[in-house]
This record gives sequence, C-alpha cells and structure tokens, in this order.
Amino acid sequence: MSPAGAAAASGARRAVVRQALSVGVATGAYGISFGALAVAAGLDTWQAMALSLLMFTGGSQFAFVGIIANGLHAAPAAIAASSMLGIRNGLYALELTHLLGARGPVRVAAAHLTIDESTAVAVAQDDERTSRLGFWVTGLTVFVLWNLTTLAGALIGNLIGDPRTYGLDAAACAAFTALLWPRLRNRDAVAIAVVGAVVAIVLSPTLPPGIPVVTAAAASLLAWHTPRREQP
Repeated sequence: MSPAGAAAASGARRAVVRQALSVGVATGAYGISFGALAVAAGLDTWQAMALSLLMFTGGSQFAFVGIIANGLHAAPAAIAASSMLGIRNGLYALELTHLLGARGPVRVAAAHLTIDESTAVAVAQDDERTSRLGFWVTGLTVFVLWNLTTLAGALIGNLIGDPRTYGLDAAACAAFTALLWPRLRNRDAVAIAVVGAVVAIVLSPTLPPGIPVVTAAAASLLAWHTPRREQP
C-alpha cells in the first residue's frame, strides 16, 4: 500500500473509532436510568445487573422493568413485550452475518453485541474492514458503559428513592424516540409509526400493561407488510 493509501486508511479508521465512541458513550450514559428504574420496580442491584449483562438490549430491559413494576401478575406481558422488542436484533444478525465473518466463540460475542447502535455504525461504513471495526468498538463501548451505569443507577436509586421524582421514568420514552426519529425518512415509515402509536394509546386504558405494546408492534408489522396499491 502506498503511503497516501496507508494514511487514508488510518484516517478512515480514526474516523470510525470517533464515531463509534461517541455513539457508545451517548448510549451507555442512560443505563443509569435503567438501573434506577429497575430497583424502583422491585428488583435488587444484582438482578438489575443480571439483566444488563445477559439481556443487554435497552428497549427490552426498559419494557420488562416497566411492566414488572405493576406486579408479578404482569410477568407474562413483560416477557412477551421484551421478546417482541428483542426480535429486531435477530433481524440485524441477518444483515451482519456475512459482513462480520465471525466464527466460533467470536460469533457468540458478536451475537451478544448486536444491538441498534453497533448495527447502525457497522452498516454506515464504506468497506468491510471499517464496518467490523465500527461494530466491535461501538458494541464493546456500549456494553461496558451500560453495565457500569446500570450499577451506578441501581446504587443511586436505592439512595434517592423513587426516580420518577426526578423525571427518570421518562428515560424509556426518550430512548425509544431517539432511536425511532432518525428512521422516519419517508411517508411509509411515518405511517407505520403512527399506526403503532394510535393502537397503543387506544388500548392502554383498557388492557393490562404490556399488551398494548405487543398489539401495537403486531399492528405495525401488518402495516409494514401490507402491499401498497399500485398507482395508475
């Protein structure tokens, strides 16, 4: 490789690392809200940490503790809602399998780090080498920070009491909105988001917690797969 080419490649790698770290730090920071909400929902610090270490998918974690806060009777809805939200990670894996080329234990680690942020950074790059770098740096940064801030949030939550007093209960909505907003790039995406929101709002007053979320997700999937009428 020529000196100019080597310099260009080095600059590309530095740019990817900066992007990955910025995304990782911004995402990992709101793990403190999850930790605080988890202990407020009745989980202890170790249970909150186990969710972040083993489940490691923020949306599903917020949905799980949000429903569990309503009592053990809501456990089936919590499992259903968190599972529905976690399905998207499997879809991401279909996109990343060939891109990452992971094998053996590395493939297991890649599967665990396949989240919204690591996927977004990976697919945004121009070649496989920078895509892999972006995936691993983003995924590892989010994983480490998310677990550290979960611990901090759980400890602080035990000290300061109900996080709703400080508005931390809005973190889940803010996180979902932040993930959704950049994807509303066309009328179809906006229409699907509106369908899901309307269904959830209409059903929330009458159905048990978690069921409106699952129903809204199902309605959004139906809207996504509904063929559009061809224009004359």
